[in-house]
Amino acid sequence: MATKLSKQLSKVSKRGPHRVLVGDLAYAGLPGRVYTPAEGNGIPGVVFAHDWKKDIEKYHGTLRHLASWGFAVVAPNTETGWIPDARGFAADLESGLQILTGVKLGTGNITVSPGRLGLVGHGMGASAAVLAAAQRDNLRAVAALYPAKSHPKPEDVASRVSAAGLVISTNEEPIFDFGNAAKIAHNWGGDVVYREMIKGGAHVLSEDILFKLATGTGGIKTRVREQVRGLTTGFLLHQLADEKKYSVFSDPEAELKHSDVYSGEALEAKADMGTFKP
Repeated sequence: MATKLSKQLSKVSKRGPHRVLVGDLAYAGLPGRVYTPAEGNGIPGVVFAHDWKKDIEKYHGTLRHLASWGFAVVAPNTETGWIPDARGFAADLESGLQILTGVKLGTGNITVSPGRLGLVGHGMGASAAVLAAAQRDNLRAVAALYPAKSHPKPEDVASRVSAAGLVISTNEEPIFDFGNAAKIAHNWGGDVVYREMIKGGAHVLSEDILFKLATGTGGIKTRVREQVRGLTTGFLLHQLADEKKYSVFSDPEAELKHSDVYSGEALEAKADMGTFKP
C-alpha cells in the first residue's frame, strides 16, 4: 500500500493537465481570488481558507496546483487581522461555497456541481473549515491542514462533520500550543485520514519564503510542501472528482515515507496525549 501511495503521490504532486485561469473574487462581493481550469461543466469546487495573518497571495502555487487538476477554487481574503473571528471566517467560507455554485466562473463557461463541494484550510483556516463544515451536511470532503486553536474549538464540533476528512499535522513541537489536530480527527463524524508529516512544521504550506527565513518559522521545505499538496490533491480527486484510482489517498492506514499515519486505537491514544505538548 505504501508503494501505491508513493507512486500516485509522485504524480499528483506535479502540476495537473489543465490550463489555469486566475481572477478577482471581489466581483462576487467577497475579497479574494478565484482559480479555475480553463473550461468545464459540473466540475468539483473547493473553498480555500488561509492561515492567521497570511494573505491569500502566499498560497498562489497551491491554489494554481489544485486548479490545474480540475478544481474550481475560491479563496476568500478576509479575517487577516491580528485577532481574527473564526465564526466570521467560517461564514465567509460558506459565502464562498455559495459563489462556487451560484456564479459562472472563468470566462463564463465554467460551472461547479453543487454535489461536488469541499473545503480546504491551513492553520487558522483549517479550524474555520471544520467550523463551516459542521454547519453543512452536503459537503463531500474537508482537508484540514495543520489546524490551529480557535474559538469555538474545532475538536468540539468535528463530530458534526459528515464529509470525508483529511487531517494533516506535524510531529514537530512548536514554540506555542498549536492545538490538537489528532483530537479533531478522532472526533470526526465521517471517515477520516490523520497523518503527521515528519520534519514538516505547521508553516510549511504558505509560500512567504522571506518571512520564514527571517523568523525561522518552518523554513522552505519544498519537499514537504509538495507532499502536502499532493496528498490533498489525491484526496480531493477521489472524494470530489470520483476518481477511484486515487482511493489510496482516503485510506486511513496507507503508509508513506516521511510521515506517520494513525487510526483506531493509535489515533485515540494520540488524541488523548495531544498532538502538541504545551
